[in-house]
Amino acid sequence: MVPQNQIGKSAMMLALFGEGADQMALMKTLEDDGFSVTLGKIGTMESHKIVAAVETAAKKNGIISSELYREEHALYHATMEALLGVGRGVASFGTQLRTVGLRFAIVRGRPYSNPEEGEWLAVAFYGTIGAPVKGFEHEALGLGVNHI
Repeated sequence: MVPQNQIGKSAMMLALFGEGADQMALMKTLEDDGFSVTLGKIGTMESHKIVAAVETAAKKNGIISSELYREEHALYHATMEALLGVGRGVASFGTQLRTVGLRFAIVRGRPYSNPEEGEWLAVAFYGTIGAPVKGFEHEALGLGVNHI
């Protein structure tokens, strides 16, 4: 059972776990509790490619519908909020001569017991950011949560 109001924590844990038994167990728990989950990876110097990778994964795996603007809009804002965390308030990496290698998790569902609260999305990133030279990077983490 996923604790109430912790859709963001669940997304962060999925991104942090990486591939393995812990990640698979959490995914199964989330799906059993009615949440939709998708995972991905991206490495780039360009933030628009990160947004595109997250959006593509979400659409391809049925997390959002390309027919509903509010779903794309919610995903965009959650993604940008998470990117700001990775970039310490900056969402533009290439112009700052920085590159990122990130795993991401997207979780969609109803984290509140009151059904009138509706559905929410969480996007979490975990990976590295640094100069575009191998060995000159450090860990980074970002989380965005938005209502649909």
